[in-house]
Amino acid sequence: MLTGRGAEQHVDGTDTVSAAISLALALGLPGAHRGGYGALTGQGNGQGGREHGQKADQLPGYRSIEDPADRAHVAAVWGVDPELLPRSGVPAVQLLSSLGTESGPRGLFVHGSNVVVSAPRAGGVRDRLASLDLLVVCDVVPSETALLADYVLPVTQWAEEEGTMTSLEGRVLRRRRHVDPPAHVRDELWIWSELARRLDAPGTWSTDASLVFDELARASAGGRADYAGLSHARLDTGEALHWPCPDPDHPGTPRLFTDRFATPSGRARMVPVRPVGPDDDVHAEAPLHLVTGRLLAHYQSGAQTRRVPALCDAAGGPHVELHPSLAARLGLDGAELVRVTSARGSMVAPARITRDVRPDTVFVPFHFAGDSLVNALTNDATDPVSGMPEFKVCAVRVERVADDAGPSAARVLQEVES
Repeated sequence: MLTGRGAEQHVDGTDTVSAAISLALALGLPGAHRGGYGALTGQGNGQGGREHGQKADQLPGYRSIEDPADRAHVAAVWGVDPELLPRSGVPAVQLLSSLGTESGPRGLFVHGSNVVVSAPRAGGVRDRLASLDLLVVCDVVPSETALLADYVLPVTQWAEEEGTMTSLEGRVLRRRRHVDPPAHVRDELWIWSELARRLDAPGTWSTDASLVFDELARASAGGRADYAGLSHARLDTGEALHWPCPDPDHPGTPRLFTDRFATPSGRARMVPVRPVGPDDDVHAEAPLHLVTGRLLAHYQSGAQTRRVPALCDAAGGPHVELHPSLAARLGLDGAELVRVTSARGSMVAPARITRDVRPDTVFVPFHFAGDSLVNALTNDATDPVSGMPEFKVCAVRVERVADDAGPSAARVLQEVES
């Protein structure tokens, strides 16, 4: 059983995933050959990043930043006092909404994220970024967020770096440099090392990817995502290695849960759940559901793929997908611009009539900016457990744009292409 990110991106997303896990358990899938449950991440190394601290409450190896034993272990690897480690930070949506406020950060360091396009309630995010004293963005392209920055640091991209990635099945894959970066471009290990040095941070800060990986292996040792037995050198031999891999002689674990689960009894636990429904449900003024998602030709906020002519030829601009019966009710024939409006904002794009959506739902891809920025409409209400925002559903109304009102289709497409 596989789910995409949409299963999680609701205010009851944790319950949805728990229900899917319970169903997988009832069917006997976990631990079975070619069986199990997994969530497909939205980015290439989403799995590996989450395993090693890309959340504000984690330390490497899925360790908790609040657990005294976990803090002591990681602090010893890093050669620092455990008291110097921070406590849990705030989830991303809460962080973005606090920027520039009296109790929030006055500066933000953004690494390869285009939050003014990809964050929910994006208009509010742009306002919060504008209120900062300092915005620094590290990126390889001039994204919409980078164009707002006080300073942009050009950094290496994936083909210019050494490192690893982790697949959905827990296999750790070596990533090797294929091309040299342009002159004056730095990788992010160098940026972090220099920032640490200039702030007199304790510990050592290597810029050698293999040594950083060795440090990660030590920090994750004994954790749920245990990389202790892995290294660049071992991966370079061609072994197919999956975590947990607790020592250099261990063959790795290509299949989890064959004998027991990570509970005191060794048995799995099913979690009872109940449906909650959307935070922003349909009503008389907004009678339709808005669903957002991806197009095959584009990636994430489109900051990279909208710069590739072949991809723009395949999917050159935004659109609003409507069912034929909804289009008939609105008097649309598929050649018009429509405005989609929620309680948070509106966007304009050409209509596209298709039976691929339900009559009570419209679909808009989230890769585009400007007047077609659909995340200006999405809801920043979050799941109380995961902190995930409710990207995938909100209440909207759809109306035809008058011939003499709003941007023309040519202007919308021109803005996308630019």
